[in-house]
Amino acid sequence: MSAKHVYFFGGKTAEDTGLDAKGQKELLGGKGANLAEMCRIGIPVPPGFTITTEVCAAYYEQGKKIPEAAVPAIEEALKKVEAAFGGRKLGDPADPLLVSVRSGAALSMPGMMNTILNLGLTDASVEGLAKKTGNPRFAYDSYRRLIDMFGSTAMGCEHEKFEHEIHEMKKAKGAKLDTDLSADDLKELVTRYKAVYKAHVKDDFPQDPKKQLFLAVNAVFNSWNGNKAIEYRRIERITGLRGTAVNVQAMVFGNMGGTSGTGVAFTRDPNTGENVFYGDYLINAQGEDVVAGIRTPEPIAKLHEDMPKVYEQLVGIRSTLEKHYKEMQDIEFTVQEGVLYMLQTRSGKRTGTAAVRIAVEMVKEGLIDETTAVKRVAPDSLNHLLQPQLDPKSKVEVVAQGIAASPGGASGIVLLSAEAVVAHAEKNPNDSIMLVRKETSPEDVAGMHLAKGILTSTGGKASHAAVVARGWGKPCVVGCEAMKINEEAQTITIAGKTVKAGEFLTINGTTGDVMIGKVPTVAPSMTGDFATLMTWADKGRKLKIRTNADAPADAAKAREFGAEGIGLCRTEHMFFGKDRIAAVREMILATSTDDRKKALAKIEPFQKADFVGIFEAMDGYPVTIRLLDPPLHEFLPQKDNVEGTEDVARQMGVPVSAIRERVDELHEMNPMMGFRGCRLPVVFPEIGDMQVRAIIEAAIEVKKKGKSVLPEIMIPLVGVVEELTMLKKRAIATAEECMTKAGIKVEYQIGTMIELPRAALTADEIAAEAEFFSFGTNDLTQMTFGFSRDDIKGFMPTYLKEKILPVDPFQSIDVKGVGKLIDMGIKLGRESRKAKHGQHLKVGICGEHGGDPDSVVFCHKVGMDYVSCSPFRVPIARLAAAQAALGDTARDK
Repeated sequence: MSAKHVYFFGGKTAEDTGLDAKGQKELLGGKGANLAEMCRIGIPVPPGFTITTEVCAAYYEQGKKIPEAAVPAIEEALKKVEAAFGGRKLGDPADPLLVSVRSGAALSMPGMMNTILNLGLTDASVEGLAKKTGNPRFAYDSYRRLIDMFGSTAMGCEHEKFEHEIHEMKKAKGAKLDTDLSADDLKELVTRYKAVYKAHVKDDFPQDPKKQLFLAVNAVFNSWNGNKAIEYRRIERITGLRGTAVNVQAMVFGNMGGTSGTGVAFTRDPNTGENVFYGDYLINAQGEDVVAGIRTPEPIAKLHEDMPKVYEQLVGIRSTLEKHYKEMQDIEFTVQEGVLYMLQTRSGKRTGTAAVRIAVEMVKEGLIDETTAVKRVAPDSLNHLLQPQLDPKSKVEVVAQGIAASPGGASGIVLLSAEAVVAHAEKNPNDSIMLVRKETSPEDVAGMHLAKGILTSTGGKASHAAVVARGWGKPCVVGCEAMKINEEAQTITIAGKTVKAGEFLTINGTTGDVMIGKVPTVAPSMTGDFATLMTWADKGRKLKIRTNADAPADAAKAREFGAEGIGLCRTEHMFFGKDRIAAVREMILATSTDDRKKALAKIEPFQKADFVGIFEAMDGYPVTIRLLDPPLHEFLPQKDNVEGTEDVARQMGVPVSAIRERVDELHEMNPMMGFRGCRLPVVFPEIGDMQVRAIIEAAIEVKKKGKSVLPEIMIPLVGVVEELTMLKKRAIATAEECMTKAGIKVEYQIGTMIELPRAALTADEIAAEAEFFSFGTNDLTQMTFGFSRDDIKGFMPTYLKEKILPVDPFQSIDVKGVGKLIDMGIKLGRESRKAKHGQHLKVGICGEHGGDPDSVVFCHKVGMDYVSCSPFRVPIARLAAAQAALGDTARDK
């Protein structure tokens, strides 16, 4: 810890840290750094001091105790504040100085940590304040607020206990608002609040202002590790910070009557990005009144009527701050008897729509350049532009929350099985359907594709439902444990309320909220600013951006979003169509090679037609097609699905016993590590032959039409090079046969998916055969950690809370472990390919991480050629790749 623990600011000066802007924010927190900066540029700020984040770190290291060396520094800084604010003393019974004590981390965490106002009031000083100001109502209003805030934040009293007392007081006096209470009423309320405090703390409210101050500093430090602050950092992936700073600042009062007030404003509209002054204020109030919704505030424009001089001054400060910070600002201000003071400025939180518009317009206004604009927009915020959203004007009641798995809002009638969705959609194609399941499996994809949204009671962000929903741009909420499903009764129960199949349910895949009933949505706005920002982003990035797509429509949508090829076409998703699943099951049930080939011959035309559509949609761009990957049992009904088994037996014209026997034969204790991937064509070569033939013949057909075709055949789950050698040889033979027969040559490549640790460790051997690598990070993460991505819900929240892991490794690449395997695999593979064939080994990623901004940055650093993600995350990956190339990201701000 550095020798200086506290930094003073006031007037037009602030003590210098000797650090650059980023270092100053890390030491003083965003709030403290900006308060000091506002002083330097001549904006009226009440004097104060900042206790550094290093002191917070030491506080925890010393068992939640303020370091001894910091105590005299705090006391000395307090004397400077007293001198700078007219000589008033903290706790002076005649003319007291009051201070606020606020948090302030390096990265903004609005509302997540503690604030205490009016600190320094005691039974003696409140009387002095009343006499000095001639406003006893103001004095006792300030005192009751202090007891409430200090009691609830520093001493753990329930805020509701204080609220009960003021509610009873208003009820007895016939008062509608807090401001309707008289000075005597508030004096009585102070007595009641002190009684609440004593009942909880078992001690009187402290009458020593210094004791109040140090207990308040402790409370702010403690709030750094409060539940909501921890959860916020987890959600926002904020890591590496040492703690919060504490800002102690002379109080100014907006609750001194009709010439006083307080407000919160943004220098631009945070919802739309429009260049208008946006915010609210209240007359005769303190800051928390605006935020808490106790009273209905007025729009900031009306301040021009109530306080015209103050409004003009505020408008000037708005302009000054934007020009200085070159960024939209979120400001807090207080007016005390006609005098304006600024209490905070910070980069304002905004929607993705607003972020894009502000960045682009600031370039046009000459405030920033294109590079800065690209760096400024958080990639994930683009979700707001790409997905339908629930109408913000609609009033909704959230009945439960799950994990926000795929963004956007959707309402639909509840159906509890994929089969029910398919059957309903056939008869009612225009209905909006909400597929509600405990969990989903590949067998559900037909119903998932037809559903408007997907809700599951189990699973995480990398579960099947989440992965597929994101790939299709469908809103999805998973892990909604409060929801109980009764398939027999065809009902679900949430928060004690029952919803029947056929009744409406709404989800918000952006927040994880679940609502009963129908909520309208609004279409995403694909503005010209969005296209402009993407053009700027593409100038700077090095990584190519491909998409994961299994159908022509998905491929076309991805191209619309700027995809430069397909990095993963999952052929198994093509097998579940109503017109082909029977042939797939016939192939699985076959007991001889000839019977299996006959069944595959029925599937082949469908596979070829799918590939033709995809190649046409991606004209001129490469298409990586993964051969069949999942275990065969996934194409048959589950063992306990009696009705499904009987249906399949009837369709296939075989006894139910035959289906059950085959399901038993295919049963595996751990199917994700069993008979799947390249192991399927090793044992049943005819499966691989059919798929390769469909790929090459489709490429030939599209090439005949004059389009450019670049197929890449990817063999999954290779662990030893001999697997790839065998399958590659057979694939080449099949491809050559097709081309010889057609008399047309098609350029193609054969590569593999690196998704096993052994493959990464022996990448030099595998690269001797593979023309490209694609890292399948979902499986690679599973195999490296020994975690099942569908079963981590029971322990992963604890791992994150206890900081065993910084982030869910299925959400963002584990750089230290999985990342090391990837880096090693790339280096070994490229060195080997270069040495043996004189060729560059093309490397990409096609797991869910391909659309995660932090993972994209990692992929850039290790030198990949491309990342591949779902169509609706292509713009996000484009922006993240640009920021990685520019060496800065919005997350660093």
